[in-house]
Amino acid sequence: MTRIFFVFIALFISSISLSAQDTYRVKADKLRVRATSDPKSKVISNISQNQNIIVLDASNPKFYKIKLKNGEGWVSKDFVEKIASSKPAAQQPNAPQPNTAPTSPAADIIYRVTTDNLRVRAKADSKSKVIGYLPENENVAVIDSTNSTFFKIKVTNGEGWVSREFLVRVSPVKPAASTNAVPAASVPQAATDYTNIIFFAVVALILAAILFFSLKYASGNKLIIGFSVVIILVTGYFCFITFIQEKTVAGTFASNEDIQYKTFTFKSKDSVTVTDAYTDSTFTSKYVIDGEMIKLYDQQNTIMLLIRDENTLIGEGFTRGTFTKK
Repeated sequence: MTRIFFVFIALFISSISLSAQDTYRVKADKLRVRATSDPKSKVISNISQNQNIIVLDASNPKFYKIKLKNGEGWVSKDFVEKIASSKPAAQQPNAPQPNTAPTSPAADIIYRVTTDNLRVRAKADSKSKVIGYLPENENVAVIDSTNSTFFKIKVTNGEGWVSREFLVRVSPVKPAASTNAVPAASVPQAATDYTNIIFFAVVALILAAILFFSLKYASGNKLIIGFSVVIILVTGYFCFITFIQEKTVAGTFASNEDIQYKTFTFKSKDSVTVTDAYTDSTFTSKYVIDGEMIKLYDQQNTIMLLIRDENTLIGEGFTRGTFTKK
């Protein structure tokens, strides 16, 4: 009888433990599940965006232990968000309700960068590893201002530290309207510039005038007329592809340097998939081409790539590096 009693007690404790498990939702396009909490361990599965997962252990500072169909695995905390507990704990009728209002987003303050290529470091130490750069006039969210020399800021898919002397306060960050909503990446806008069109129109008028006078004063000399026509057509063609024709980028561009963003895969005229080496994940963003510059936005940072030629892109600002087409 005593043995049966202890079996019931064990089953009861087990059910309480299971009910305490929390449900989370995947934010990344494709979340990698690893065998252990080591970021270099074997990838045993992949989970698609917006799928729900059960977290079994949240004690690790960077990884969650989750339940899989055929076992268990570990995923990065940066790419999942809590939805709700599987079964909320019972409350006493007269017990005061806990304050569930989010406090950390309201404490974030927006600052503006006052220098170009501001170094973002892994720790609040001037000798720690540089994990990125911020361009001048970039807005960042400061989440910790207690250090006398450095601010802790939000960067793409993580956090970093920057020198206080190169930031100036702008305004507080407004709290999110819904704690369960996934923040959408901003869509960049290309600036409207008619300078190239005007320049091409002026060149076209000049070439038309040259052709007119060549026909008028060449006295029927076919050699001069033919030479003039060829020069005009070649000049007009190069002016068109240089100033009028829209630039396009296609394919995968990769870098062998120790930087955050390793590859950019341009799938269509406005969509690109980015591989983030620091968080071991990928995300998709919209982009625009403004002159020789490609601009794409993640949730908090602007990524800028200079088009050197059709096979080479140069990272500017936060994503500094050289990317070569595969």
